Amino acid sequence: MKRKIIRILLTIIALIVIAAIVAYFIYEREKPWMAFYIAFGAGVLVLNLLFSVYFIRKNFKDKNFKDKDST
Repeated sequence: MKRKIIRILLTIIALIVIAAIVAYFIYEREKPWMAFYIAFGAGVLVLNLLFSVYFIRKNFKDKNFKDKDST
């Protein structure tokens, strides 16, 4: 389950990066402020999702994990 969630988040991150790059080059000539705004917004969103991946890897417990105290 943990690997599936992380794979989905990494796929979303890749799609956001690709879309931001395409949108940046589309708006770069006509509206440079809009291109910067889109790139910066995508960067913040990707950073947020990377934090999510980090905390999921750190805190999500596997089903097969056995505690030392359990008998």
